[in-house]
Amino acid sequence: MKSSGDNGASAMSIGALAARFGLATHVLRHWESMGLLHPVRDAGGRRRYGADDLTRVGAILVFKEAGLGLDTIRSLCTTVERATRHEILRAEAEEIRSRIAAARVSLELIEGCLNCEYEDVTQCPHYRRLIAEQADSRVPAHARPGPARSVQAYRSDRRRAGAA
Repeated sequence: MKSSGDNGASAMSIGALAARFGLATHVLRHWESMGLLHPVRDAGGRRRYGADDLTRVGAILVFKEAGLGLDTIRSLCTTVERATRHEILRAEAEEIRSRIAAARVSLELIEGCLNCEYEDVTQCPHYRRLIAEQADSRVPAHARPGPARSVQAYRSDRRRAGAA
């Protein structure tokens, strides 16, 4: 499957395409080896890239910036069925949601430490409670010794402590 769609009329060399996006030429060669790019070859065997390749490189960069891996991008680029693409993208969206949730918990912990009045934050009851919750969250519910407190309960305690 060749992706250079302009019959060579305005084909670019690998160096020109790489420079257009601020990439090293070895990146384009790697993407080709992974099946992401399919440049045509001229009579001398040199890669020639057309308008479709330019679009494909832009799409790869946008997908990478969105956090998708090259294998996932290849699947998206080679899949013709809409339902399959949606399935891939739904899984990626869920993974991103999970990372966002984890980042929020991390930010909350850091902000709690920044606002803690204890000299040693490890002595703060709110900090200890959050750490205990994290430990409990790694143990199956049936094996936990008592009712687990949620992050929402921690937030509520922090708000009450700040209001007092």
